[in-house]
Amino acid sequence: MEEIELFLDDAKDTMEKALKHLAIELTKIRAGKANASMLDGIQVEYYGMLSPLHTVASINTPDARTISIKPFEKKLIGEVEKAIRNSNLGLNPNNDGEQIRLSIPPLTEERRRDLVKKVKQEVETAKVNVRNIRKDTNDDIRKLTKDGVSEDAVKIGEERVQKLTDAFIARVDEIFVAKEKDILIV
Repeated sequence: MEEIELFLDDAKDTMEKALKHLAIELTKIRAGKANASMLDGIQVEYYGMLSPLHTVASINTPDARTISIKPFEKKLIGEVEKAIRNSNLGLNPNNDGEQIRLSIPPLTEERRRDLVKKVKQEVETAKVNVRNIRKDTNDDIRKLTKDGVSEDAVKIGEERVQKLTDAFIARVDEIFVAKEKDILIV
């Protein structure tokens, strides 16, 4: 049925968004390696407005343990440093007047375990989101029986929603395994 196909397409799109959100959240969990995306959430005051860090400075990773930030305007270096200190990343900026260097400390075993727990929480949230999308889509499909759609078509639609859900849960699990490996490898 055409309506069921629309619900399935919508569910797939929404589940994709849940996976993208998971990926964004996981980039915020650092695995001991320098990564420019660790700074994505940082906002810098620029002419009275908050601007994302990457729009006011160039960000590079010269090696696996260092992030280099060079503001496009020299006078911003203090604001950038302040924004990094105020973020909850636990990084200590080193300002040389031209650019800021962030040294990424190696992770302790205990910290790695904590990070894996945090990743598990994000993964579980993503799974709950996918399952909620399944529930909402199944509810929408069941309502079609009132519009004259056969129960067999509804049953087939529900089975397809379950297959879609299973595929996305498997993808979430793959993302978890990759991130866990990334964190635990010294």
